[in-house]
Amino acid sequence: MSIPEELLYRRTHEWARKDGDQVVVGITHYAQEQLGEVVYVELPEVGNSVDAGEELGTLESVKAVSEFNSPAAGEVVAVNERLADEPNLVNEDPYGDGWLVRISGSPDDDLLDAEAYKKLVEEEKG
Repeated sequence: MSIPEELLYRRTHEWARKDGDQVVVGITHYAQEQLGEVVYVELPEVGNSVDAGEELGTLESVKAVSEFNSPAAGEVVAVNERLADEPNLVNEDPYGDGWLVRISGSPDDDLLDAEAYKKLVEEEKG
């Protein structure tokens, strides 16, 4: 299972990557693995203001519908338009082409580093 060192993580399995004055957001490899094959992605509207921890959208898989939350406060400045036609990118490349949204601002202060996130996942797996 992949847990990139350069990212920050929410306990609810979203990742955040600082990119200039924006935060790129996606779900982790572990999260997409738990969801199964993603068949539909509902993303927020560009221009929406969000608080850290607030629901951003939903991911629908063959198993379940799951919300994803924001690891940053700010304004949604971009969404991954490719996911409308290729929701499977969330499964195939969760840290790359499967990103979900970009938010202006900085990652929340209570995010986990890669080592702490790895421990969280190991605890959840039992």
